[in-house]
Amino acid sequence: MRKLVLIVLVAFLLSSCVSVKKHNEQITKLHSVEELHEDIDKAYSQLKKQHPKLYQYTPKAILEFKFDSLKRAITTPLTSRDFYKKLAPVLTNVRQGHVAVKPMGKRFERKELKKLKKKKFEFYDLEFEYLDDKLWVKRTLGKDSIFVGTEVVSINEEPASELVNTYKTRFASDGYNTTLHNRFVSKGFKQFYVRDKGFLDSLKVTFKSKDSLFTKMFRRVPKKEKKKETDTSGLKKEDSLKVKPKKLTRAEKKAKKIAAKKKRKYNKKHGYISRTKEFTRNLDFIGKDSAVAYMKIRGFSNGNYKKFYKESFAKLDAANTKHFILDLRENGGGRIAEIEKLYSYLTDKEFQFITESEVNSRLPALKSVMSNTTPTGLKILAGVFSPIVIVQNLLKTKKKDGKLYYKFKQAKPERPNPLNYKGKLYVLINGNSFSASSIISTHLKATKRATFVGEETGGAYNGCVAGLYKHYQLPATKLVIRIGLMQVEAPYKQEPDGYGIKPDVEILPTLKDRQLKKDAALDWILNDIEN
Repeated sequence: MRKLVLIVLVAFLLSSCVSVKKHNEQITKLHSVEELHEDIDKAYSQLKKQHPKLYQYTPKAILEFKFDSLKRAITTPLTSRDFYKKLAPVLTNVRQGHVAVKPMGKRFERKELKKLKKKKFEFYDLEFEYLDDKLWVKRTLGKDSIFVGTEVVSINEEPASELVNTYKTRFASDGYNTTLHNRFVSKGFKQFYVRDKGFLDSLKVTFKSKDSLFTKMFRRVPKKEKKKETDTSGLKKEDSLKVKPKKLTRAEKKAKKIAAKKKRKYNKKHGYISRTKEFTRNLDFIGKDSAVAYMKIRGFSNGNYKKFYKESFAKLDAANTKHFILDLRENGGGRIAEIEKLYSYLTDKEFQFITESEVNSRLPALKSVMSNTTPTGLKILAGVFSPIVIVQNLLKTKKKDGKLYYKFKQAKPERPNPLNYKGKLYVLINGNSFSASSIISTHLKATKRATFVGEETGGAYNGCVAGLYKHYQLPATKLVIRIGLMQVEAPYKQEPDGYGIKPDVEILPTLKDRQLKKDAALDWILNDIEN
């Protein structure tokens, strides 16, 4: 086993030692028209090979026409980044939100990377929201709050509204839904800007506050060092050699260790997000008598969710909570296992959470791992364990009516959790409620379990193609395409296909609400409960 680990480690290191210079030249040089056409053919070929629902929303003839038109339009050499700007809008015609493409970023030598890690880009502290056809600063992760509530007029002299409209053509929602676009471009604006422009050391941003304009130059600046510990005299440790720090007793050391362990467990259970200093999962009670519970779930991807839900619903049961608000706004999805677990606490009936998932291969897990973007070391490791993976995949995959289906554990009938909540349920949704958020919302909507408030979800009612992914790198331009391998859906359908879960009460965010720091959708629920 030790030799195996050593072989994998060496292979991994060798695969990582790709020339930085060669990589950067590859993504900045002009690629010939022939190479670009071949990459277009490779992209479409991979979609046809891997994606089980490629023509769900766009007929085959139309999709082929789009790819052929792109080839005809490219008549001169392009860089990888310029090619990305032309390919991304074509891929959106698949109308599947999990299909995406991104250009490879600039790589750095080890010394350069070490220096970069000691700095932060000030611009990344800003978070945005696109409202009333304008880009606004929603909040800042730093201490400088002067930008909050200001309009972003331009970035490096380019109008912000034009940038936003361009970026909205480079990703898709599920089906014909339009609510995802304004929400997702807000959440991912910085990422889209980097994909568009590449690595930058500085940015000139013009803001508008009321009727006045001001400009700020954002740069890469040294990260703030952690505060130095001081001794009892108030001197920094390195400045005081004579005064020894207070020596902790055995009991104090033990207490400190227990407190640190407790904090780690709490952070894991709630899914701590270090960048924003927030938790993925929160439970609060509104009011004095705990009659109203509010649970905010920012995602279904990190932390020990089982403990969180078990403890949370035990609290609801003990408090005899009458009204429960589940906030899935800005929740982009995550694990199927987590949303099934959450749903088991929200129903009192036996249920099947998802149907068997349509796939294009009997070995979807192996397809996912054995991609040309997977490090060599990981491929070797996957090869070693492939007999187990192959057997597992073959046992879970079967053919029916000429199609292949993979059976997740969540496709089996399940019983509700004994602590299932039986009171009044409200669910808050918006355009960024996507993927797993939409699947659990489909259940709650179809069974009339909840009152939905807010905005139509960006994810489709009838499911999505996700589960496992193939990350395929195009040979010439090195763009990486992400393709979902499994159709994941609840056992409920709505017509027409291609739309999200629609709210019972539609309440859209307004600029005035943001300025007043008012949550109109949550306020409506609280008023409804009171009345």
